[in-house]
Amino acid sequence: MRPALEVADIFRRHGDAFRSAQGARLTLKQRRVMTAIEICRTAALGGHVERCDDCGLVRIAYCSCRDRHCPKCQGLARAQWLADRKADLLPAPYFHVVFTVPAPIRAMALQNKAIVYDILLKAAADTIRIIGADPQYLGAETGMIAILHTWGQTLTHHPHAHFVVPGGGLAPDGRWIGCRPKFFLPVPVLSRLYRRLFLERLELAFDAGDLRFFGQLVRLVEPATFARYLQPLRKLDWVVYAKRPFAGAQQVLDYLGRYTHRVAIANSRLLSCENGCVRFRWKDYRAGNKSKVMMLDAHEFIRRFLLHVLPKGFRRIRHFGFLANACRANKLARIRVALQAPEPVQPAESADFRERYATLTGHRIDLCPVCGGHISEIGPWPRWPTMSRSTAPPDTS
Repeated sequence: MRPALEVADIFRRHGDAFRSAQGARLTLKQRRVMTAIEICRTAALGGHVERCDDCGLVRIAYCSCRDRHCPKCQGLARAQWLADRKADLLPAPYFHVVFTVPAPIRAMALQNKAIVYDILLKAAADTIRIIGADPQYLGAETGMIAILHTWGQTLTHHPHAHFVVPGGGLAPDGRWIGCRPKFFLPVPVLSRLYRRLFLERLELAFDAGDLRFFGQLVRLVEPATFARYLQPLRKLDWVVYAKRPFAGAQQVLDYLGRYTHRVAIANSRLLSCENGCVRFRWKDYRAGNKSKVMMLDAHEFIRRFLLHVLPKGFRRIRHFGFLANACRANKLARIRVALQAPEPVQPAESADFRERYATLTGHRIDLCPVCGGHISEIGPWPRWPTMSRSTAPPDTS
């Protein structure tokens, strides 16, 4: 069921005026993301014609843009990723650790996304790895899944990393060493090491000439000014927090499903777009997760959404330690032997897109909405490349 209002609708109504107002301040990548979302599942991308084998209903299913920032294009990718991760789960407790950065770093990150986001993920992963390897705490190699988020509930720029970590590690002699019940690693120790590793990597990037500054931060191009800018951050407590361990494997998957292939705002949170303003729901975590409604000027809403467009090729979901892609299969096999856990059953993949979608999501897209009969594809539907964004028809799929 299509939501009453989508990000695409807001872009179609106000995108052209926003582009004109922003001019050169809008990057080519941001423009491409806007266009992709605007034409997603419209005739501009073409599609295919389907017919019900029972009642004869004919409909057109338009193609998706498949852009990772599009709220409508994450469902199948999320389901496939979760199916792959299910085979990696271990019979061990799992912990959720979040790493944030202070406001001065957030300002710097907005002008150096690829570099600072990369530092955030790697410094946080190294923090868990180093402390986990210390015999004082665990004395084993840890594994983790890292997920970068760059937004807060009101679409402001708030980069932070979510880590899902099995509660234990692989010892050098092949044993599995579990952590204490309901306790992974000490948060104050994590926070201090994370702060040091992050700032060390940031200084290396500055010394290599990789950081760029403009606007109010242009003064940071001077080494002495850059050093003074970082000095207060060395004494600041960097917020790292660990949530209660997950209750079981299914809760881990449910959590990952909510966090992995997420975009800045889901269409389901949008309430209205009227008189040049957008209203949407948000959770106020400081008020006990109370649900509230925010109203923004449409141009401000679009500007905030585009703050979270990632650099081309940037990997926001990463695996570290014994879950790293290069060694995951081998080390998980060793861990299962140590835990006397059975090898996971790999489900057979279906070559048919509709069957694969049904298997992964539990929902069928090949059923007739009128009679419930089987829908078959009968031919392609060509693109309408000359169609303007403002006149593109709505999603009919």
